[in-house]
Amino acid sequence: MKPDIRTISIRPFIGCNDYKESIAFYEAIGFQVISIAQNMSVCSIGSCSFYLQDAHIKDWIDNTMLFLEVENPEGFLNHLKSLDLKKQFPSIQLKEMVHPDWGKEFFLHDPSNILWHIGSFKK
Repeated sequence: MKPDIRTISIRPFIGCNDYKESIAFYEAIGFQVISIAQNMSVCSIGSCSFYLQDAHIKDWIDNTMLFLEVENPEGFLNHLKSLDLKKQFPSIQLKEMVHPDWGKEFFLHDPSNILWHIGSFKK
């Protein structure tokens, strides 16, 4: 018999190369960033959150990918394009929408090169 487990959230932990720059980046793209310790913040957008740590562990950062499911990927992509993020964050990469069999997504590399998949699934 399976236990009655009612989940509330899942929050991955991610590191970064430059903590202050990463905080500024996530705030710029629409996350609310709340410091919870000297070296850790909670970054939230809608009902989704993650922990941003002031921890530069190259192998961890280089291998981190996150998928953010949104209702309107085109709208979010257009919003991000309108911010002209490369001016303030020259190392970021914002890619165009792709349409795999399962849905659609675009890619965003944050200032530490963490790869975000942002998209939606076919219904």
